[in-house]
Amino acid sequence: MTARSTRPGEDVEDLDVEEVLALVKEPDHRAPDHRTPGDSAPVPAPQAAHPAAPHKPDAHHRATPWPEARSIAARAARSGARRPLVSVPLEASLGLTLAAPLTALTDLPSFDTSAMDGWAVAGPGPWDVRDKGILAGHAEPGALTDGEAVRIATGARIPPDTTAVIRSEHGRTDDKGRLHATREVQHGQDIRPRGQECRTGDQLLPVGALVTPAVLGLAAAAGYDTVTAVPRPRVEVLVLGDELLTEGRPHDGLIRDALGPMLPPWLRALGAEVTSVRRHGDDAKALRKAITGSEADLIVTTGGTASGPVDHVHPTLQRIGAELLVDGVKVRPGHPMLLARTKENQHLVGLPGNPLAAVSGLLTLAEPLLRTLAARPAPEPYALPLQDGVHGHPYDTRLIPVVLRGDSAVPLHYNGPAMLRGIAAADALAVVPPGGARPGQELELLDLPWASAGIGVCFT
Repeated sequence: MTARSTRPGEDVEDLDVEEVLALVKEPDHRAPDHRTPGDSAPVPAPQAAHPAAPHKPDAHHRATPWPEARSIAARAARSGARRPLVSVPLEASLGLTLAAPLTALTDLPSFDTSAMDGWAVAGPGPWDVRDKGILAGHAEPGALTDGEAVRIATGARIPPDTTAVIRSEHGRTDDKGRLHATREVQHGQDIRPRGQECRTGDQLLPVGALVTPAVLGLAAAAGYDTVTAVPRPRVEVLVLGDELLTEGRPHDGLIRDALGPMLPPWLRALGAEVTSVRRHGDDAKALRKAITGSEADLIVTTGGTASGPVDHVHPTLQRIGAELLVDGVKVRPGHPMLLARTKENQHLVGLPGNPLAAVSGLLTLAEPLLRTLAARPAPEPYALPLQDGVHGHPYDTRLIPVVLRGDSAVPLHYNGPAMLRGIAAADALAVVPPGGARPGQELELLDLPWASAGIGVCFT
């Protein structure tokens, strides 16, 4: 795959995300034994897709185990991705995945340069010093003759026939203005030769590399104005519920909407482009219109995924003929989350309305799906021992907020489905197996984007 000549933001013809995904590592959702990467494991096959059906009381019995739900979300994104790649200006490419190798467009450095401030000298000393020095950014200077020196700045072009560069602190001039070295001069010292870092045509980074700030610098140095990349998945957020306030204090049975402010920056940190956040209340017709009219790659809904009188997500998905890929997950909080395919290249993640339950759904279903759509590499799983024991659910996985202290994870209080106080102070979520975990037991950890200090922390 090679870079194409395109205008910034223009689709790159004949390429698509599937080609990039083929080079991106599949996630391994087994609980690891330690911080070092675990061995590869086969990803469980997704359960058969089926038309969305009305929510029934036996929903827990058909709920998907937590590790399998994450694998299904990642595989669902792979199965429907024929998204074109784009040419993106460097300044807009941070956090994207390269879809063409980053190949050097020039030698680096592109000419012999001085690595230090000092003098360029030719032949043995002492040397007569030219009157005019050489600065960076100027055209090639005249050649030196044996016994001649010239003042030179770091990054400036080396004159032809230069023997070495003497650092400013390693030279002195006598009363006749002649330069003397205060230590032995080695041939070629403090000269960066042309092509020392790379030659034109060398591959600097492969397809699938994440664009970090350092990659931006390398691409610029190598002569790039744009890079070929996987576009950010487009996400539309639908906030549902008549009981939600957008400002002020809770009153008269109404509560503040916590998910509207929280989800967009979190989704951006997962690599998405949030195209809109819309509030629809408990209105089945409005919900159907919003879903069928959306052009996003992923629709995220909040609330309405259970079986209450105003929970319209399941009936709406049934009416539009969507396929339920995950209908409930064996995880606490967040059990009534869901994943559906609404169109050939569009999915919907239904998050529970309780805030921490919604976070659970975000990390269980939205994160693997978005990561795959963005062709980002899967994070290496890691585990740490618990400082304190935690209670578990008898049959389901449990996700609890923890802070990291040295080589252990400390469970936090305020970890109920409707609570955000614990997750607001957390570094990660610990994956607690059914039955709970004892003190010192190692558990898999899910880093939060801002706590992992990764490239994902780009909220704008």
